[in-house]
Amino acid sequence: MATDYDAPRTKDDEQSTESIEALQTQRSGAQTALIDVDEADTAEGIELPGADLSGEELLIRVVPVQSDEFTCASCFLVHHRSQRAAERNGKVYCKDCEG
Repeated sequence: MATDYDAPRTKDDEQSTESIEALQTQRSGAQTALIDVDEADTAEGIELPGADLSGEELLIRVVPVQSDEFTCASCFLVHHRSQRAAERNGKVYCKDCEG
């Protein structure tokens, strides 16, 4: 059902008002926070900044730059040759960085 927020309020629409003491007693009752914890989320899965990762092994395959690609001298991203915009002082720039 759509609600017209610009329409004037009537007594039926307003919530019943309660005293501040009644509201405080309701609020001071035992409240428990429900936390959705996944069993797979443990402290072992969280990596802190500056953590020693020297014992970790890289699990992805690194592919070298292909013949139809170049590395932008400004953003250092590898782009397809269609993104090549300018070459200045022997450095190649992409269309995003050249502008």
